[in-house]
Amino acid sequence: MFPTLKTGAVAQYPARRTLQFKTDGIRFLDGTEQRFRDSPSVLHRWTIQLDLLDESELVALDQFFVSNQARFGSFSFTDPWDGTVYPNCSLAGDTYGFQLSAEMRGKATLTVCQNRT
Repeated sequence: MFPTLKTGAVAQYPARRTLQFKTDGIRFLDGTEQRFRDSPSVLHRWTIQLDLLDESELVALDQFFVSNQARFGSFSFTDPWDGTVYPNCSLAGDTYGFQLSAEMRGKATLTVCQNRT
């Protein structure tokens, strides 16, 4: 499960959620095209930007990143917009950066992607 902040939230505002459909197309010799959906469902992607984190929250995110082996692992993620739990998600990248400028002044950004089941 994706770690929560001390407040119980998984994200802070502004947050970003995108929806993606997988559509393919075929172009015929006469120039016309035919498009078709490659998957019946939409995939979600969340960009989680966190500010004003304390050291323990940064450590929890760091441990989560390492334990999931970056984008290799799979975990459940709760959508901050509607509370839906998506059971098969992963991180979008193999790098994780955070910044700690002062006490209680940590920043981190992670992107979570829903995987096809």
